[in-house]
Amino acid sequence: MSQSELKTALLIDADNAPASKIGTILSELAKYGVTNIRRAYGNWTNPTLKPWEECLQKYAIRPIQQFDYTKGKNATDAAMIIDAMDLLYTQQLDAFAIVSSDCDFTPLVMRILDNGLKVYGFGEEKTPISFIKACSTFLRLNAVNQTVNFEDSSKVSEKHQTNQEPKQDVKKVSESKKKTGQELKQDTKLMNSLRDALSNTIDNDGWSHLGEVGSYIAKKGMLKWKNYGYAKLVSLFKAIDSFEIQQRNQVVYVRNKQKKTPL
Repeated sequence: MSQSELKTALLIDADNAPASKIGTILSELAKYGVTNIRRAYGNWTNPTLKPWEECLQKYAIRPIQQFDYTKGKNATDAAMIIDAMDLLYTQQLDAFAIVSSDCDFTPLVMRILDNGLKVYGFGEEKTPISFIKACSTFLRLNAVNQTVNFEDSSKVSEKHQTNQEPKQDVKKVSESKKKTGQELKQDTKLMNSLRDALSNTIDNDGWSHLGEVGSYIAKKGMLKWKNYGYAKLVSLFKAIDSFEIQQRNQVVYVRNKQKKTPL
């Protein structure tokens, strides 16, 4: 089965996810395959979910109503988990995408992985590390560029026409979240992931084709360079003073820096 034929079920915890990011989420999932099941869960009588209304129609997302039977208890989580298990055993899926910043879904992610499916997680900066690490791939929503705000579509249209305010906002976000080269080098998990990708794509000359490195990282679900504030993988490598970059006829290659032998 080709990558474009992979089938994904998107389940959204609307209580713990921003409606303004759904366009970016679907664009990201399109890289992996087709999102043929799209559901958003919440108590739609709650005015706090008002920003989702236009979003649901625009992106053909099916709203699943879940009343709050007991105050202080989140019935939405239970409804999502029940539906996820039904889909797991009744539909021929290749992956699940779970949008939430709630660690309560960690056992669900692990159960889906046990069945051999991938799980793409999406959440805000507050997302607990247990949920992040459980997912095959996780993308922090504050690290992606998305300027659409469904709370006021008229203002969105004006911003897109002037094409000024969104650019300034995106720039501020990317600059504030970008990790320095020193911070990147101190991230053991990141460095190990990059070196593992290089060692598995190395050619006879000791270099790795950057495209193959990126494909290997995506296939393994090892990391997302956007989470570190870098739009491109090559920019991430350049920021770390541990790798050599070489361009040959518009094709980029990378390798670990070679130790200089004393004369």
